[in-house]
Amino acid sequence: MATRHQARTAVVGLLYAYDLGNKNIAHFSDEIFEEGKIRNKQREFSNGLFSGTIENLELLDKEIEKHLTDWDYDAIGKVEKAIMRLGAYEILIVKTDKAIIINEAVELSKKLADEKSPQFINGVLDALEVQ
Repeated sequence: MATRHQARTAVVGLLYAYDLGNKNIAHFSDEIFEEGKIRNKQREFSNGLFSGTIENLELLDKEIEKHLTDWDYDAIGKVEKAIMRLGAYEILIVKTDKAIIINEAVELSKKLADEKSPQFINGVLDALEVQ
C-alpha cells in the first residue's frame, strides 16, 4: 500500500503536467496512480488533493505570491510551483498541520527539484497564514 508521501509525489506530478498545459491530465490520473500502486484510500486522498488544488489554484497562487520577496512568480520552476501549490492547499484549505506539510514539501523538493528549492519552499509555506 502506498504511503501519503507517495500519494503526494504523484499529485505533484499531475500538478506539474497540468501547469505545462496538459489540462486533461485528470483523465489519466487513475492510470498514473495505479502505476504508483496508489489504491483505495490513498487514491481517494490523492484525487482529493489534486482536484482541490486545481479548484483553488487562483487563490493559492495569490497567497503564495504574497510571500515571495525578490521573485517573479512566473520565473519559479514548475516543479517548485507544484510543490508549493499542493502545500498551500493542504495548509490553507484542508488545514493539515503546517509543520507536517512543510516537512513533506521540503522532502518532495529534495527529491524532485533544484538543490536550493527546499529552503525556498520552506520559507514560502512557513509564511502562509492559516485563518
